[in-house]
Amino acid sequence: MVEVTRLDGKTYYVNPHQIEYVESNPDTTLVMLSGKHLVVREDYPTVFRRIVEYRRLIGAFKSEE
Repeated sequence: MVEVTRLDGKTYYVNPHQIEYVESNPDTTLVMLSGKHLVVREDYPTVFRRIVEYRRLIGAFKSEE
């Protein structure tokens, strides 16, 4: 799971495998496979880095090499 912060300051976790795409206009918005939009405080590079770190942690890249 990836930690993100809502605009109201509340921290929560999302499953990065459920993220369809990320928008940055100017707020960072995670668009989930369910269609739900999550606006977060983190910028795109931070979200991207956390997703990569999570995938490394669970060994997801081994099957992609």
